[in-house]
Amino acid sequence: MKMRKIGAFTLCLLLAGSSIVGCASKEEGSAAGSDKKNVVHLKFWGGVPVEAGPQEVVDQWNKENPDIQVEYVRFVNDDVGNVKLDTALMTGQDVDLYATYNFARFQGRAKSGLALDLGQFKDYNIDDMMGPNAADWKVDGKYFAMPTKRDLHFVWLNKEALDKAGLPVPYNWTWSDMRQYAKTLAGVKPWGLVEDMVTWDFVLDSPIVTEGFVKPDGTSNLDNPYTRKILETMHGMMYEDKSIPMYGEQLANKMRVEDEFLKGNTGMFYAGEWIFRFANNLKDYPRNFKIAIAPIPKVTEDQKNHRVFGGLGDAIAINPKSKNIEAAWKFMKWYADGGMLPLTKGGRIPSSKAVSTDKSMQILLDGVDKLYDVESVKKVLFNNDFKTFQSSLPQQIIDARKKEYQLYFTNDQSLDQVFSKVVKSHNTYLQQNK
Repeated sequence: MKMRKIGAFTLCLLLAGSSIVGCASKEEGSAAGSDKKNVVHLKFWGGVPVEAGPQEVVDQWNKENPDIQVEYVRFVNDDVGNVKLDTALMTGQDVDLYATYNFARFQGRAKSGLALDLGQFKDYNIDDMMGPNAADWKVDGKYFAMPTKRDLHFVWLNKEALDKAGLPVPYNWTWSDMRQYAKTLAGVKPWGLVEDMVTWDFVLDSPIVTEGFVKPDGTSNLDNPYTRKILETMHGMMYEDKSIPMYGEQLANKMRVEDEFLKGNTGMFYAGEWIFRFANNLKDYPRNFKIAIAPIPKVTEDQKNHRVFGGLGDAIAINPKSKNIEAAWKFMKWYADGGMLPLTKGGRIPSSKAVSTDKSMQILLDGVDKLYDVESVKKVLFNNDFKTFQSSLPQQIIDARKKEYQLYFTNDQSLDQVFSKVVKSHNTYLQQNK
């Protein structure tokens, strides 16, 4: 018996060099192999910097779910970053779940078969948990993604600058009012207003989203007086009032507009809730002035079809090619119903009814509430009176329009030329996609 034990031990030593692992007891080896084999690994792609909450989210999940381990993969939410994600999805790279941040881009993914139809799952009602605005993310009447946060564009205000200029925090106001505010504030700060490049396209959709991008006769509706008024106003603010940066210079210099606002160099900042990520980070963006916020202005006082870009955002989808669809779905539900709360400090307020407004507000302003005009923050962020929208204009047309209005802002073509070319491009697209 003793000789048998020695022989077995010697055999193990001899086999070790050939990487044969099996010298543990049969029972122990079987248990270890089973544990390792049964762990599911998911890759979740998102555009939020890992240090702004996503790492804390996956760490918490991984701690609570040792059998399903999630790795967060960051992609930059710009054209280059989204091409990287699309390429990964189409070439079968490791993507189990991913986030999309505007509907037009997501619609293309869903129609290309890059998002799983969530209708197959019967244990979670997206409409009930997320509310009626969730339907803005349906493609052909189906959910291929779950929107997970409140999404809203609005105007950030330097309250100190407003007080010095004798201006109240606005609420019911127009683009003409905002132009006057910017002109007045430019006498107090270097700029009256700066705008995040992300917002340029969607503000042009807001006046016509209710009546539709296509007229009843099937032709383009992109040339309309409200959109013209917005572009004319911004052009006048650049060239006549000099209250906002030149578009071409802002683009060429890659101006970090959030820096300009948080350093106190502008009185107003047209952006959205994602800027809380910077505004609440007093270590890297120290400030001593209060921030107030105001809704996006109407184009005219009597405008009846006013819409604000927003509703719900951060739509999470499952890659149909994932080998772990059930595990991905389990993670998605957990994420939506409160798992994402670590991102709230950066402005990503959960849209699920499983998370209370008070809880979200507490996390959002924790430790920084004295640096906000809290009343205006609550009034705008948690107001259900605003009619919101997600643009359904195809990405191809958004890009074509951008090319033309950029030439207008650099004085390389007239506004009439802008709309003539945009309408022509859109009509061509409509004919080709009948």
